[in-house]
Amino acid sequence: MGSLSAAASESLPPLPYPPARRDESVVDDYHGVRVSDPYRWLEDPDAEEVKEFVERQAALTDSVLARCEERERLRRQITALFDHPRYSTPFKRGGKYFYYHNTGLQAQSVIYVQKDLDGEAEVLLDPNILSEDGTVALSMASVSKDGRYLAYGLSKSGSDWVTIKVMRIDDKTPESDTISWVKFSSVSWTLDGKGFFYGRYPPPEEGVELDAGTETKINLNHGLYYHFLGTHQSEDILCWRDPEYPKYIFGVSVTNDGKFALLHITEGCDPVNKLYYCDLCSLPNGLEGFRGSNEMLPFVKLVDNFEARYSAVANDDSEFTFLTNKGAPRCKLVRVDLKEPDLWTDILPEHERDVLESAYAVNGNQILVCYLRDVKHILQIRDMSTGDLLHCLPLDVGSVSGISARRENSEIFISFTSFLSPGIIYRCNLATEVQEMKIFREISIPGFDRTEFDVKQVFVSSKDATRLPVFIVSKKNLKLDGSNPTLLYGYGGFNISLKPSFHVSRVVLARNLGFVFCLANIRGGGEYGEEWHKAGSLSKKQNCFHDFIAAAEFLVSNNYTNPKHLCIEGGSNGGLLVAACMNQRPDLFGCVLAHVGVMDMLRFHKFTIGHAWTSDYGCSDNEEEFHWLIKYSPLHNIKRPWEKGSGQSCQYPPTMLLTADHDDRVVPLHSLKLLATMQYILCNGVENSPQTNPIIARIDRKAGHGAGRPTQKLIDEAADRYSFMAKVLGVSWID
Repeated sequence: MGSLSAAASESLPPLPYPPARRDESVVDDYHGVRVSDPYRWLEDPDAEEVKEFVERQAALTDSVLARCEERERLRRQITALFDHPRYSTPFKRGGKYFYYHNTGLQAQSVIYVQKDLDGEAEVLLDPNILSEDGTVALSMASVSKDGRYLAYGLSKSGSDWVTIKVMRIDDKTPESDTISWVKFSSVSWTLDGKGFFYGRYPPPEEGVELDAGTETKINLNHGLYYHFLGTHQSEDILCWRDPEYPKYIFGVSVTNDGKFALLHITEGCDPVNKLYYCDLCSLPNGLEGFRGSNEMLPFVKLVDNFEARYSAVANDDSEFTFLTNKGAPRCKLVRVDLKEPDLWTDILPEHERDVLESAYAVNGNQILVCYLRDVKHILQIRDMSTGDLLHCLPLDVGSVSGISARRENSEIFISFTSFLSPGIIYRCNLATEVQEMKIFREISIPGFDRTEFDVKQVFVSSKDATRLPVFIVSKKNLKLDGSNPTLLYGYGGFNISLKPSFHVSRVVLARNLGFVFCLANIRGGGEYGEEWHKAGSLSKKQNCFHDFIAAAEFLVSNNYTNPKHLCIEGGSNGGLLVAACMNQRPDLFGCVLAHVGVMDMLRFHKFTIGHAWTSDYGCSDNEEEFHWLIKYSPLHNIKRPWEKGSGQSCQYPPTMLLTADHDDRVVPLHSLKLLATMQYILCNGVENSPQTNPIIARIDRKAGHGAGRPTQKLIDEAADRYSFMAKVLGVSWID
């Protein structure tokens, strides 16, 4: 293990926190409960006072990071291991193969095309030439079925806003098409390749200058559009909108045979959607007939409620196979004929234990299904007509990170990763008698030896005796002496499962700083289906915090570590998780790294897409739900632990809040308000405060919620946050 030295309070002197103005006049009345919000002014990112606050906090953080001895060694080592080639799962369109590739330290991955797998690959689109600092990212790419056109989305500085462009593939010539103000959208081409469906929000008002990504205005009135190649965006067809429900988000997928456009309507983040369809072949004049018209497409309502999720797998004319959680929290496959919309038949019933995560039509009349069993993936080939099992495809313990499969092809590609495998892409031909998973590409990292490490999965009992899976990754021959520096990571929300995956920075932590890395699969995620998700949302959100705290206590009681050497980390909903746990058990942790967290649980729904999260959290506008939220909202539950009878020795752990100026998903105001509140209540608002552990924020520039961040920014952030963690836990480098 790494050598342990001074604790945080000894290694870093008390910090001179910059004072922040408190406006005590800002008080809200929530159903008769008065709640003050003295840092409401931090919600305006354009205010000079806010910019000054950010600058002073950034300067303070820089002064702390300058004292973190392992920062440069971490940066060098993470950079060295990051410098390896990476590939995405290849996919086939129009007889050509397409994939993403990064040589190692390129800011953004490049799209390549090749005519066959034995031929030479050519650069199709290199986003690295679009900006000097690598902050323009490819956020989406869609190739027309005939392989003639590429529609691609560009985002700047990590924002969710996307601009769609089009390129002719054969001669790599850019088209004039430019589509702006796209957000939360895919691109779905019609079979004829004349254009595509996409979703966007209304543009800003005329004359309003906007630095896209820094605004906080709520996102409402999403619309579904169709764009004809070679035309101006103003001529796009408005295919569907619903002014009565401004929070709805619309997405379309065109069926593989090109006959139907399936409209998916969502309102929140629950795995539920309405499902409408439009028979494109029945339109008298095709989509062209709607040009210049105010008439929307004649969608037929197949499912007009939010009771369940429906995702199309395949269709034979009007007969559809869907993946759904209707009456099946672990999901199943069903079939329905649009001509008999009331008659639904189970094709592959819900498994008694495993979660059916995805299904792909392939090789004519077969389905590739992917199950999650105790947070490990299982792949099977089944008969589409009957659901009968045909073959099991062998996988190591880990995660399927990508699948490329189409009904007209017998060839499939499967990308695999695990804690100790940076990536393997398998190629399998289903037309052969024996379905062999052949290695197509395997990523290797010079200097990384997987045999140096151990991975195991344990099951921890939560407060209510719920059984929680926890992965533990460490160097081999770990001594359980209670002193190992340990990093515990969690999420627990929105039906999202945390699965085994490879991270260079975690390898460096384990190898060069002696860390044990732990991944807790707590309730609120999707690891065991919709019941597991619901057990950690809305009125039951506290279960997430109980689960995470139980995982931490397990690590301490089983002598992996002790509270002074235990760091907790999470991002987005996971940032909320670790901040709430920090409030509830400040004595249990030696460091907290909270990334882009939802911290103000009373006002999150008022900014950008926050209203969609009420499906998981509830909303303070509702009296009952307000009382759920106020109990754990990180911003509203900071208390001085030394006033709880715990003695002067109890304080908040060293804390780093991480956010970014172009995060328009969880806007920076969440972290800024929490930072100001913590520094005041624990430090500036009390004389001779026992709070000597640092409370700082890392505020990135030209970056967003995480997607599209260039490689150098990923490396720099990892070096900063983990050198801070090493410093406050008293851990030093080992070669």
